[in-house]
Amino acid sequence: MVTPRAVIVGPPGSGKSTVGPLLAAALGVEFRDSDDDVVARAGRSISDIFAEDGEAAFRALEEEAVATALAEHDGVLALGGGAPLTPGTRARLAEHTVVFLGVGLAAGVQRTGLSSARPLLAGVNPRATFKKLLDERVPVYREVATVEIVTDDRTPSEIVAQLVAELAVPAEAKE
Repeated sequence: MVTPRAVIVGPPGSGKSTVGPLLAAALGVEFRDSDDDVVARAGRSISDIFAEDGEAAFRALEEEAVATALAEHDGVLALGGGAPLTPGTRARLAEHTVVFLGVGLAAGVQRTGLSSARPLLAGVNPRATFKKLLDERVPVYREVATVEIVTDDRTPSEIVAQLVAELAVPAEAKE
């Protein structure tokens, strides 16, 4: 069994899909996104899965995709924003270096543009929905994280530089 060098978690707009490939390049490893794995397995978009089968069906597909990726990928792995919500995924993450990319409400709303491609942000009041999502998920992200970085007002290259430095320091030296 291989182990990812780093697993990236965080809400929509935190920078997982931007920072992940840059971090992988800086570490000289491959990048993988569990959302891409779900789409490839299902043969349709995440929005379509949500619309046609519901969130529970999507979460089941996502949990399988994450388990597979954690077992076979040795680079940087980005998880979908809700992946850590499932108990099985949280348990699997306990064995890995998990980077939580945090984002505040204003920056997250600006970055996501409240995109309709993000099923959980669609609705009557997307800003309130995003705030509720942060309120519910941030404690879960912190529970699984070994490293936390706030991405507001920072460039992707600044975030990657900090992550490379953080990941280079053995856990024992941080205590």
